[in-house]
Amino acid sequence: MSSPASGGEIDRSIDVATSARAASDPEPACVRVAAAGDVHCHPENRDWIAEAVAGLEGHADVLLLAGDLTTHGEPEQARVLADACRGRPFPIFAVLGNHDWHANRSDEVVAELQDAGVNVLERRHATCRLAGTEIGIVGLKGFVGGFDGHRLPDFGEPSLRSLYDETARDVDALDAGLRAIAHCPVRVVLLHYAPIAETLQGEPPEIWTMLGTDRLAAPLVEHQPQLVLHGHAHAGRFAGSLGSIPVHNVSVPVMGRAFWIFELAGVDRAAPLVH
Repeated sequence: MSSPASGGEIDRSIDVATSARAASDPEPACVRVAAAGDVHCHPENRDWIAEAVAGLEGHADVLLLAGDLTTHGEPEQARVLADACRGRPFPIFAVLGNHDWHANRSDEVVAELQDAGVNVLERRHATCRLAGTEIGIVGLKGFVGGFDGHRLPDFGEPSLRSLYDETARDVDALDAGLRAIAHCPVRVVLLHYAPIAETLQGEPPEIWTMLGTDRLAAPLVEHQPQLVLHGHAHAGRFAGSLGSIPVHNVSVPVMGRAFWIFELAGVDRAAPLVH
């Protein structure tokens, strides 16, 4: 259904099928999406990340990076990733993770990446035409909050309620972004924090509240993107779902390799129903 990218030949199959079509219809365009999270770049792993990104050439149409791009959010760590991404023949999109904010230099981290052509999304969306079809990507870091039965409440001290408000802004941005790309045959959501609990299995349940929140599920269920990617949970599970929506934890420690390649076939969105 999807395939690893760890060097050498790469076998692939369609990750998300098209909607029903007649046998006489042409084969749908297929977009090869390479993805990883938690690459945690620093000068000592410069060669590894450079070789891994270079190895995607000819195998991927787009690269999506699901946060924790650096070890501690220092600009020189971001430069390691920027150097690996510079001049690649495929577009690269990324979201920041909690590690990328740690040094309070996130603006400098973003500047390093953007200088290398990496499009950093934070509560934003982007579209591009790849493999003959238009792909829409909504990107945001996401945040803490917990899951059914164990969610942080909108109650109490202002500092606690501010956490709730931060995720509310994420929910609104995700909904707006998915509406904006509703016309795209291929639609992907790129996060750092998890939107479902299933891909956290393997992590201690006591810390799940700090690994994501299912408050992001409502806009996902409403708009039905073909693929949702996140990282953050190093000991979690690779594959999960939200109804019929595939959700994958592409944290490098979970995958056990540098990247995973998903093949997404477009769905006819000629007349999207957007309310």
